[in-house]
Amino acid sequence: MPRRARRMSESGYFHVIERGNGKQLIFECDDDRRLFIGLLEKYSREVGVSVCAYCLMDNHVHLLLHDGADQLPVFMKKLNVSYARSFNWKYERSGHLFQDRYKSEPIEDDPYFLSVLRYILRNPTKAGLCSPENYPWSSFRMYDGQSFVDTTFIRELFPDIEEYEEYILSGPDVSDAGLEMSSKSDAWARKVLSERIGVESGAAIQSFDRARRDAAVCELLKAGLSERQISR
Repeated sequence: MPRRARRMSESGYFHVIERGNGKQLIFECDDDRRLFIGLLEKYSREVGVSVCAYCLMDNHVHLLLHDGADQLPVFMKKLNVSYARSFNWKYERSGHLFQDRYKSEPIEDDPYFLSVLRYILRNPTKAGLCSPENYPWSSFRMYDGQSFVDTTFIRELFPDIEEYEEYILSGPDVSDAGLEMSSKSDAWARKVLSERIGVESGAAIQSFDRARRDAAVCELLKAGLSERQISR
């Protein structure tokens, strides 16, 4: 069955979502995140696709991009191939890291641009991690335009940084109980992985032979991890 053609954007703005294959983690540590951000900067400058905002979560990435010369496919291919190659080599794994093709949604008006911007930067809050200003792996603090992130249009919409921050930070709150539960859940799962299987990275299990991998999955299920957690 042929793939559907991507919808193009007359404005050049896109909301791009990249997910791990099978919702698995694509960042095992902070060095992985730093590498990905470095590649964002490298290929943004090389290809000419502007990064207007980004947010890196454990198993997916949100990007707000501007493509003025139909170079988005080139940009995403360079980014994905380079990062996946480095990740697979580091964790001694093989196969696809990302799930299918990246998703791209064209943005054609200012209200939708603003909605996407806030949605991207509030992802840590939605996930029960922290508020946007405390999350280190997004572009929230790059309003001033002193980094590779192109906030020109954002600063046109919000000439005052306080107005920008108020817009991003406004929205439904996440309860303290929800934050605590999510934080403990992630930390607990990693602890179980280390204590029961003797590895620090979920990617390490993928390098096991089938029998050893199946035994590890059974052990994690016995320890209380859900199938969804194990898959990630």
